[in-house]
Parts: sequence; structure tokens; C-alpha cells
Amino acid sequence: MLRPPAKFCRNCGTAVQMRLPDDGDTRERAVCPACGTVHYDNPLNVVGTVPVWGADGEQVLLCKRNIEPRWGKWTLPAGFMELGETTAEGALRETDEEAGAHIELGELFTLMNVPRVGQVHLFYRARLLSERFNPGHETIEARLFREDEVPWDEIAFRTVRETLQCYFADRRQGRFGFHVLDIV
Repeated sequence: MLRPPAKFCRNCGTAVQMRLPDDGDTRERAVCPACGTVHYDNPLNVVGTVPVWGADGEQVLLCKRNIEPRWGKWTLPAGFMELGETTAEGALRETDEEAGAHIELGELFTLMNVPRVGQVHLFYRARLLSERFNPGHETIEARLFREDEVPWDEIAFRTVRETLQCYFADRRQGRFGFHVLDIV
């Protein structure tokens, strides 16, 4: 499930070799035999929000996916972080792109390591500033759900399910924490 390593050097185009770099590294890496460039394959960051509506945050905004993987399933607005942006900026951008939602960003809420696919997922709590949404092309529908209305069997990703479960559990307790999970 992990991404395959680089096959060719980004600098000179030579086919790379999987070996230990000469710099004392202890992991096999894609190394260019011509120019010596070491190509590191590092995890991707997925950033998003838990946008809520209502005086006590009783409703959560979910997006129905219009793209694979998991077309037609529900998710929180999230996606891959871009170069040149912070995690918070990426979460704001993804919420706008996927849901067309205007939010006030809160604190980081969940951090989930997903080593099987080489990803780290980060979700921020967010307060919706309006009930009006203008979903982008990646979203079929964006709508609000109370906990008992969430289509739990139609949630696209385990990280989203875990984040929603943490959110509603914290809400019932009347205080929100920071949650770190390993999805293995």
C-alpha cells in the first residue's frame, strides 16, 4: 500500500539503486549512482477540519466524496497538505475547496499516524460561520449531521471515524482534548 520508491533521479534522470547511502544512514534509500543524490520517501500529511454548527457544536459538517478512493462515502473536509503552507493553512484551504464552508479555525484536535500508507492525518476543530456551503468538484454534497444522524456505515476513512468519535465523546464530557492515535 505504500508508495513505491523513486525509479529515476529527479536531478539527472539516471535509474536509481536501492541501497544504504554513503552518509551513514541506516535505511535503504533510492540513491542515484551517477550524481549521488539520495531520494527520501517521507510520509504525506493529510490536513482537515471538524467544522461544527450550533451553540454547543451539536452538528458536524461532512462531505460526500465525488472522487476515488471511496467515491460516494462521507468524510470530513480534508486533503493533502501543499508545499509552502502550514497545517492550519492547508486545513482552511481544504475546508473551502471541499465544502465551500467559511470557518473560524480552532485548535489541533487529532493527530493520527497511518504508517501502512505513509501518512499522518491532522484535524483541527473549527466553528462554522454560516450554514451555507458551496462544495467544490471533489464533493457531491456537504451537509450537517447530529451525532445520531451520522451515516457511520458510510464513513470513507477510519481516521475520519476515529476523529468523529473523539469529537462526540469530548462534546458529551463538556471538554475537548488533543488526541493522538496510531492506525495500524
